[in-house]
Amino acid sequence: MGLFQIILPYLLAGVSVGGQYALMAIGYSMVYGILRLINFAHGDVFMVSGLIMVYMAQALPLYLSIPAVILLTVLLGFAVERAAYKPLRSAPRMSVMVSAIAVSYLLQNLALYITGGLNKNYPAIPWVSDSITVLGATTKRVTIITPFLMLALVAGLVVLIRHTKIGMAMRTVAKDFETSQLMGIKLDRVISFTFAIGSFLAATGSMLYFSNYPGVIPTAGGMPGLKAFVAAVFGGIGSIPGAVLGGLIIGVCESIIKGMDTVLVHLGLIRSPLELATFSDAFTFVLLIIILVFKPTGLFGEKTTDKV
Repeated sequence: MGLFQIILPYLLAGVSVGGQYALMAIGYSMVYGILRLINFAHGDVFMVSGLIMVYMAQALPLYLSIPAVILLTVLLGFAVERAAYKPLRSAPRMSVMVSAIAVSYLLQNLALYITGGLNKNYPAIPWVSDSITVLGATTKRVTIITPFLMLALVAGLVVLIRHTKIGMAMRTVAKDFETSQLMGIKLDRVISFTFAIGSFLAATGSMLYFSNYPGVIPTAGGMPGLKAFVAAVFGGIGSIPGAVLGGLIIGVCESIIKGMDTVLVHLGLIRSPLELATFSDAFTFVLLIIILVFKPTGLFGEKTTDKV
């Protein structure tokens, strides 16, 4: 077996999980771009979407479960915004952040109460969960679908933001929150729509992610949510292209680190595995520290100037 055949499955897995991180990271970026808020509950919305799918698939056929899960996740995002963030529009930013953390723990505890903390198996989605062979590497079809679906959704989102009335309103609010109010833009509608889009992307990412990693527990959204946040910061929080690039870079690097032992053994550089996969999660946060030190605004972030 050649080096390319060894690396290929890890590259495919990295691009796939990176695309899933990117979908979540876009939600972080959009909400931050408009409200200057880090929605810490975003990863838990992702987890709840997975649990909804688990229970929906037991009661309905999958062709009805999938749209129902997306709709319910969007409604959850909308409800979170209206209940936890809307009443704090004029509150200090710290109060809103505390509210976001409280929502995160509320969703986790509700999931713990409903599931009893047990691991729930995500249902296999026909065709999507099937195994295929790509250039000699065996993987699930979802691995190949993810990057193309992610790019299609991002393209649709860009068209919506650039060429629709609500998209223009979103760009205006993101540019100047106070002035947009004076222009008569209905802020509540714009903000709720932004949360709905972020929740839709989280639901899509959840289906793709749990098709690859089918165990759903109350804390299942924690690490993916953190990595998506790092991806958003890495690319420049508030930037959609930055979120996509950040997610892909983190996903590929994480996957390559998991396969580094196999590669090093194949090359004859080590005789026994060094268990480097243990550091795959740590790498993400080391990357966050590095980017904050050398480029605090991220790859595509804009420098902010304080008004005097």
